[in-house]
Amino acid sequence: MRLFAFPFLRKTITYALVGESGTGKSYQSKFVAARYKIDFIIDDGLLIKDDRILAGRSAKEESTIIAAVRAAMFTDKKRRDELARKLQTEKYRKVLILGTSEKMIRKIAARLQLPMPTKLIKIEDFAKAKEIDTALRVRRVEGKHIIPLPSAEVRKEYPSIFLDGLPIVKGKMPTAAIGLIPQSHEKSLVRPTYAVKTKIVLSAYSFSLMIINCVNEFNPHIKVKQSDVIDWKAGYRLIMTLDLPLGMRLEKNIDALKRYITDNIERFTGILIEEVFVVIDQIADLASAP
Repeated sequence: MRLFAFPFLRKTITYALVGESGTGKSYQSKFVAARYKIDFIIDDGLLIKDDRILAGRSAKEESTIIAAVRAAMFTDKKRRDELARKLQTEKYRKVLILGTSEKMIRKIAARLQLPMPTKLIKIEDFAKAKEIDTALRVRRVEGKHIIPLPSAEVRKEYPSIFLDGLPIVKGKMPTAAIGLIPQSHEKSLVRPTYAVKTKIVLSAYSFSLMIINCVNEFNPHIKVKQSDVIDWKAGYRLIMTLDLPLGMRLEKNIDALKRYITDNIERFTGILIEEVFVVIDQIADLASAP
């Protein structure tokens, strides 16, 4: 049997469309999929094929931003397994994952049992600066988001957040995509439930408590002397100053501690931790200290 005679048996290729929140990834996703002949789009908790939702629930119907991020990153096992099972029953070669950072997309791919992305597409490389500025204005000023599906599909599934259909005609397409998709198609404007509520901000004090708790769970003999949080791109960077117990294997344990903190904070809050830095202040026999 010749493997190339069966396209759906070929190796799956994962594409990543990366851009900050509100820069128009969902708007551009159909153009990107058409250009690279991609079968499926994974966007904000949904598995999309053509103009249909095949599986998942939209993160845009969540009541808080934190819940929306968790839904988009498939932290819930039930939702994750449902979408992964659907992927296993479908015949496809290429899938496009949307995310605010490459790290976020890698996490989604791993959770859905997909290969790591081999093609990284930045929103700035595909959309014009004017299009990105317009998308940011619509998001920040009007609180409107886009789902890359026709209004009939979105109105049926998410009537509480649906606003209007958004027709896209060939004359308004990016030059790179002209001729690669039908003469016209439709996306949907929605206003997520969390967009009409006060934005949730996690304080440095809250981060500090979570860090101390994680460190204590990992090894109660490690002392956190100071923790700092830096707002960074799509997530946060954490800087910890620690006192370590005598005899601790540094490289192995520090790397494991970083992973433990990152995994637990992301799992319970949905907040993306870009990087964790550790500063060692001293190494002493802390277990026997008064």
